[in-house]
Amino acid sequence: MNITVNEELKAYIDPLTPDEHAALERSIMAEGCRDALVLWGDVLVDGHNRYGICQKQGLPFQTVQNTRFQSMEDVHLWMIDQHLGRRSVSDFQRGVLALRKREILAARRANAIAATGDADAVAFSPDKSTETAETNPLKSRADIAKAARLSSSQVVQIEKIQKQAAPELLAAIKAGAISINAAAAVASLPAEEQKSAALAGKDKLKQAAKRVRDTSRKPAQEDATTSTLDEVQRLNERVAALSAENQELRAQVAELQARLIG
Repeated sequence: MNITVNEELKAYIDPLTPDEHAALERSIMAEGCRDALVLWGDVLVDGHNRYGICQKQGLPFQTVQNTRFQSMEDVHLWMIDQHLGRRSVSDFQRGVLALRKREILAARRANAIAATGDADAVAFSPDKSTETAETNPLKSRADIAKAARLSSSQVVQIEKIQKQAAPELLAAIKAGAISINAAAAVASLPAEEQKSAALAGKDKLKQAAKRVRDTSRKPAQEDATTSTLDEVQRLNERVAALSAENQELRAQVAELQARLIG
C-alpha cells in the first residue's frame, strides 16, 4: 500500500524524545501496532511515529480513511485542533498552531468571498461539511489567545518571535531553554547576537533578555522624568501668571476705591 508522508503535515508534530520513541518502539515490537493509521486518500494524517517504526521493523499495520475531509486545508485544521487539545504541547507551539489556524481560515474565507462575491453570505453561512469547519475566523488576538489558552500579550510576543527570531533562538524556545517573554526580548537583537546567545545556553539567553529589557526601560524612565519636569514647569508658569493677574486685579480695585473716596 502506498502511503504519502506530507512534510508540511509532519511539521505539526513535535518529535518524540529518544526515550519516548524507544518506549513506543518496544510496545509495538511486543504488541504490534494496535491503533490504525489515519489516512486521507494516500496521505498519512495520524500515526507518523507508528508508521516509521513499522516501516523500520517490517511490521504490519491497519489503516482507516477519514472521509470527512474535503481538502488539504481540512487536514491541516484537523491536525492543528488535535494538537491544540493536547497537554504535552508547549505554550509557544500552541500559539504558533493557533496563528497558523487563523491564516488557513482567513485564506479559506477570502477564497469563498472571491468565489461568491458576497462577504455577508460567507460570514453567516459557514462551511459545515467537515469536522474542522469554524464559524469563528480567529480575527482578533483575543480569539487566537482563547484558542491557544494563552494571554493576548503572549500571542503578540509569539508573533514577534516568528517574524524576528533567528533559527537558533527558535530552536532554544522549542527546547524549553527560554520563556516566550524572554525570547521576545532577545528577538529584538541582531540575528548574530541572537545566535550567539542561543548557542551559549540558558544563562546567556537570560542575560541577553535582561540587557534588552534594561535598555528599553531606561528611555522610558527618562521620558517619564522629562514629562514630570515639563509638567512642573508648566504649573509654575501658570502659578506665576495667576499671581501677576491677581496683583493686577488688586491694583485695579485699589484704584477704583481711591476714585470713590476722592
